[in-house]
Amino acid sequence: MTFSEFSPAQPVILGFDPGKDKCGLAVMGLDRQLYYHQVVTAQKAIATIKTLRQQFPVSLLVMGNQTTAKQWKKQLCEELVEQLNIILVDERYSTLEARDRYWQMYPPKGLTKLLPQGMRQPPRPIDDIVALLLIERYLNRLATNDN
Repeated sequence: MTFSEFSPAQPVILGFDPGKDKCGLAVMGLDRQLYYHQVVTAQKAIATIKTLRQQFPVSLLVMGNQTTAKQWKKQLCEELVEQLNIILVDERYSTLEARDRYWQMYPPKGLTKLLPQGMRQPPRPIDDIVALLLIERYLNRLATNDN
């Protein structure tokens, strides 16, 4: 688990990249401060979301709109005691973007630095980074709608 040492006072957005086997979760403030990100098994996703809602003032869940989104949205609405607004965000190309973001967040070391970025494979699943990109896409859409 990756937690920020600061707990936000302002409402935060929970990013959720749903999948069949594993899911990415991220918590980000409206100021784009990242407070948490982790990849969990699909079986642990809802329990983890419940825990995050106890730890953070989550105002909204932003979720990718592809593969398993409809089933996950239905399941979330059924299993979460307190209802949560769920916004679906276009997640096309988010995995490619997440791979680039991974290397920005965790610069390569050793021989990996010598490989062109397009040839590098992150050493772990990056679904949590996809979740944070989904939040950013939502915030960017809000910013462009405000203008």
